Amino acid sequence: MTTAVTTTSTTALDSLAAAAAAAAPVWRAADAATRASWLRAAADALDVHVDELVAIADEETRLGATRLRGEVGRTTGQLRLFASVVEEGSYLELTVDDADPAAVPPRPELRRMLVGVGPVAVFSASNFPFAFSVAGGDTASALASGNPVIVKAHSGHPRLSRRTAEIVAAALIAAGAPEGSLALVEGREAGNALVQHPVIQAAGFTGSLGGGRALFDLAAGRPDPIPFYGELGSVNPVVITEAAIAERGETLAQGLVGSFTLGVGQFCTKPGVVFVPEGAGFEDLVAGFATGASGGPLLTDRITEAFPSGIEHLESDPSVAVVAEGRPAEPGSARPIVLSTDAAAVAARPETLLEECFGPVTLLVRYSSAADLRAALEAVPGSLTATLHSQASDEVAEVLEVLTRKAGRVLFSGWPTGVAVTWSQQHGGPWPATTSLHTSVGATAIRRFLRPVVFQDAPDALLPEVLRDEALATLPHRRNGALLVP
Repeated sequence: MTTAVTTTSTTALDSLAAAAAAAAPVWRAADAATRASWLRAAADALDVHVDELVAIADEETRLGATRLRGEVGRTTGQLRLFASVVEEGSYLELTVDDADPAAVPPRPELRRMLVGVGPVAVFSASNFPFAFSVAGGDTASALASGNPVIVKAHSGHPRLSRRTAEIVAAALIAAGAPEGSLALVEGREAGNALVQHPVIQAAGFTGSLGGGRALFDLAAGRPDPIPFYGELGSVNPVVITEAAIAERGETLAQGLVGSFTLGVGQFCTKPGVVFVPEGAGFEDLVAGFATGASGGPLLTDRITEAFPSGIEHLESDPSVAVVAEGRPAEPGSARPIVLSTDAAAVAARPETLLEECFGPVTLLVRYSSAADLRAALEAVPGSLTATLHSQASDEVAEVLEVLTRKAGRVLFSGWPTGVAVTWSQQHGGPWPATTSLHTSVGATAIRRFLRPVVFQDAPDALLPEVLRDEALATLPHRRNGALLVP
């Protein structure tokens, strides 16, 4: 079911921005218990409306009720995780240096903390209509850090965006949060205006390289530039050694096919380029599983139209051959495909062979020596993930060094599709995977929407409560260089 996308007017955007600006001091001043209760209220409301929301999402995204219901669970889990992050308190980075008149020069008393930057713009993603959209991780982390949010709805699921925003905004207000805590705008023009609006102090984005780069440039080109935290594109390299194939080749082949076809190849962590030793027979193993793999409909008409073009772009290189194709796709659906090339071609023409293709395709790259592999890996652009499948007998230190430079998360078993929402997660990598060093998943995603402030020789009554000694006694903090954990 297709729903027309409306465009939010400039007047309406100004009104929403004014409400967000008015709400920002209230969010910033809210104590931990209050802010956490607001986040949990949003999560509870989504759980109450899960049946309604999944039905709308299934109509608009073609992802299936089972997948979507699980994604709602991930979304509410993120909100509750950030509630616990707020209560735990270490995200504030509370730091005190006591005055020392005997120091040279004399040292004043300094008390430092992180505070919310102000209203944040969030741009929804197509492939995760809950977890990376209106109430997803960017919104959860921005709210947790004490900032109202204005979300730009994705054109692929407008009805879902509207209903999710209605439910979450109402839940926040019912829990005591101020008007203007969460709002929604629609339309590309409104999105461009949003990232340039003087009220907005930071932006989070998940989407295409082209769209993200355009918004990044708008954010940087403002009279008052703001940080733009974009997740843009990733080929997620995989390296498999000959010993690993000899030990568990069939398992690896089956795992690869399951991973690159998961969600019809529309995960940002899809293993898009896989380096395999020449002559090890891995292509045949993958072909055996890929021919039985099913495709399916892609998220939007635009993505559906782009997928064949992406395949044609890869096949335009003379080194590329088709290894296997999956089951015939229904009209309008994508058919899984495995392609192959060699390391020398990748090193010579990365602009063709290492361009992300959104959909169920992966490229096997044959290498014949360590030097061959190293040269090709150096051509790989920054990625969210990198995976190394090897055995204890393998000498892989140099390979690991390259993969660590290229990605934010390095795996040694399994496959990169699937991102745990935890305290230690890193979902970000060098350009073009992301536009910053920060993660967009996990507890430390909150750091994107905070800025440091130091209070020097402040009277106790004028300090934020969390920087007063009685509060510090209950919170993780650093004093005169020593880390203190209650």
